[in-house]
Amino acid sequence: MYKLKFPEIIFGTSGLGNLYEAWPQSVKMEVIGECVLHAPGPLVFDSAGKYGAGMALETLGAGLKAAGVAPRDVVISNKLGWLRTPLQTPEPTFEPGVWKNLQHDAVQSISYDGILACYEQGDKLLGDYRANWVSIHDPDEYLAAAPTLQEKTERFRDILGACAALQELKREGKVTAVGIGAKDWTVIREICRHTTPDWVMIANSMTMHSHPGSLVEFLLQLQEMGVAIINAAVFNGGFLTGLDYYNYQPVAAITHPQLFRWRKWLYAVCDKFDVSPAAACIAFAKRAPGVQSIALNISRRHSAKHHAATAQTQIPLAFWQQLVAQGLIDAGFAETYLYE
Repeated sequence: MYKLKFPEIIFGTSGLGNLYEAWPQSVKMEVIGECVLHAPGPLVFDSAGKYGAGMALETLGAGLKAAGVAPRDVVISNKLGWLRTPLQTPEPTFEPGVWKNLQHDAVQSISYDGILACYEQGDKLLGDYRANWVSIHDPDEYLAAAPTLQEKTERFRDILGACAALQELKREGKVTAVGIGAKDWTVIREICRHTTPDWVMIANSMTMHSHPGSLVEFLLQLQEMGVAIINAAVFNGGFLTGLDYYNYQPVAAITHPQLFRWRKWLYAVCDKFDVSPAAACIAFAKRAPGVQSIALNISRRHSAKHHAATAQTQIPLAFWQQLVAQGLIDAGFAETYLYE
């Protein structure tokens, strides 16, 4: 049904770009080496020019070379749409407070020409490696920044131009697959009315905390179309596994009491059944219709070995039933996709 072979886990590389914290280069090399050793299936990395303003791409290329990985033995998915630029302010202008100790800035560049420029820059940053899969990154943010309806319409034309550029790269044999990645899945749905990608990456959307019925319907439509789904940010930017960031924005109990209360109740059920929150989140995310892979960020705390083992955790039926009973997850979703 699907043209591509997807591993159970795709390794996310935002940590290599200093998301939330700056790791020593030696640690980053170790983390990449662990991925090579413990990849469950084909070795696939997800990266982007946005991650550390290109730092993640540079680091990934260096780490793969240090680990002795031949270019033919790895698939690199590069999300295109952000170009590295000189840093002219104390911290980067994109997502302030999220990326640490960067030496460059980045600007969004979504258009036919912009995507081709991002592709060329990305491959240069990767060094001896090349992106096999490419996608449009954050088209939802690009649209949301439009100050007027007219400009939003113009920006959507830019996005369709970017889609055309992706298809051109594929026709020329420079890449093997093209996709779309966004946090707002409704934007992916709108784009898919005009073009059919090989895959889509939904982020922060199909998680234990957020799994609306309308999104499930869209996933079923993609499944019928033969469009594969990669489920990313299944911990809602780290919040569900203990960080005080929700969907990559800092949060606090005093300002988001309901969010922290929900997590407290989830953790109580996890403790009762001796199930880690990460294992529960991954198991939930894998069960959504059409999902072929889970993209999981690698870090010192959540290494490739840890992710591979966690993804194999068997979750008892009673665990899901308890979550439903407490109103933590949707009963209809659980009955259809979790109760087996």
